[in-house]
Amino acid sequence: MDEHDTGEMPTPKLTEDEYRRTVESLSGVRLMEVTYYPFAGGDDGNKIDDWDFGAWHEPTMGVGLRTEDGTRYSAVWDSSFGDYGLELLREPMSSQLLRIGEPGSPAEVAVTDHPAWSAFIGVPLVGAEILWSDSGQGLRVPTAVELRAPDSTAWLIAGRSAQWPPDGRFFLGTDDVMTVFSHEFASTIGLFTATEQA
Repeated sequence: MDEHDTGEMPTPKLTEDEYRRTVESLSGVRLMEVTYYPFAGGDDGNKIDDWDFGAWHEPTMGVGLRTEDGTRYSAVWDSSFGDYGLELLREPMSSQLLRIGEPGSPAEVAVTDHPAWSAFIGVPLVGAEILWSDSGQGLRVPTAVELRAPDSTAWLIAGRSAQWPPDGRFFLGTDDVMTVFSHEFASTIGLFTATEQA
């Protein structure tokens, strides 16, 4: 298999039915681990890019989830639906990214104990849904996956800050992954304007 310059491995194209079944399989499960996969750079290739911006995080290459029964999910950006979108696969991140932990490649950062994820750990998820959008080219693409715990909601999104350092503007449908932890902030970045739940 060829690899993307970013260390991402090409994956077989998903169908909407397969994707919907994978996302729906998260309902009722208990998350035990959450891991981010931001880039590492700098002179020696080991400086992990900033990713924690309070109400939102930018793990860039993906988010890994492990459930109570050991099942692993990978949330990555990809283009199975014809344009960049957020794709959730029932596979470990090592099936999606190459050279994890090597200099200049995606780093592995455990965030299970991060306060933003605390409401999701060890409790059954009450729902998981795909938020679809029109790419502007007539393509229906999955922009985000909404995860609902009893007391909190998080969105795994194909998107990023428009500038670096972040200036409050965002692009959705990019080759990046971000996470958002409040309905207000998800509205601010235009998530609900651009998408529909299905």
